[in-house]
Amino acid sequence: MSIGNDPLIVTAELPQDLYSWANQLRTEHFPPERNVLKAHVTLFHALPPSAEGEVRDCLARLAAENPPVPARLEGVMKLGKGTGLQISSPGMIALWEEMADRFHGMLTPQDEHRPRLHITVQNKVSIEEAKALQADLSLRVEPRDFAFRGLELHAYKGGPWEFLQRWRFRG
Repeated sequence: MSIGNDPLIVTAELPQDLYSWANQLRTEHFPPERNVLKAHVTLFHALPPSAEGEVRDCLARLAAENPPVPARLEGVMKLGKGTGLQISSPGMIALWEEMADRFHGMLTPQDEHRPRLHITVQNKVSIEEAKALQADLSLRVEPRDFAFRGLELHAYKGGPWEFLQRWRFRG
């Protein structure tokens, strides 16, 4: 399916239990009028739509060649006027580096920099609101290991995203 002129977004698929929990936090703490997405971990924010075929081929190959990617929920992340859940994953960063190398010359300035892996659960609130949630979550969020299940491709629709395809790790 071709997506036309919409930028492409690549995300790492969370395990169901972590996804559900983070999505519930997002529902509770994200301003409702701005909450048009589900919980996610973004790897690339805006790949060019002209590269759709190459992006799909790359994601399919990486998923076929790699097993689920180990990761760790580290804790709470400060996002200025928001709050995130910080994630570390040398394996996912290695996959990002491989993709960034493949798409060199097509990346936006934002996508040229190694991502700070996280799940945003609150954004565009007052600094006071953000600090309050960070203090609350820092008492409740316990570090834990998990594995990313796959890679997903979305089209940016001016706010909401259109899900295009998922590739599960199976290497």
